[in-house]
Amino acid sequence: QVQLVESGGGLVQAGGSLRLSCAASGRTFNNYVMGWFRQAPEKEREFVGGFSWSGGGIYYADSVKGRFTISRDNAKNTVYLQMNSLKPEDTAVYYCAADSRSSLFLPVLHSTTSPYDYWGQGTQVTVSS
Repeated sequence: QVQLVESGGGLVQAGGSLRLSCAASGRTFNNYVMGWFRQAPEKEREFVGGFSWSGGGIYYADSVKGRFTISRDNAKNTVYLQMNSLKPEDTAVYYCAADSRSSLFLPVLHSTTSPYDYWGQGTQVTVSS
């Protein structure tokens, strides 16, 4: 059974930073695609960034490029989302997700929620103005 557990959310002032973690367990994630998504109240879940654990680049939504950075620790099976220069519009529940059926990150496909078969429970990020 695959489990994804996010942590690190909280309340921060505009301009501040937070680092989210996503700890993965239950399988070896060497060939999975991982994604970060967020969902604000009454809005659709939207792509933040993602990558293939087996290699290749890291992709970001335009809204977070230059402010957010995804990194990973292979030994710990953990993915991080470093969020800097936070804005009130970044307020959302943040989720990490895994597509266990793909080893290649396809930007058009993997910027949608549909290919991801495992999701974490989410962590709330609130940015005050």
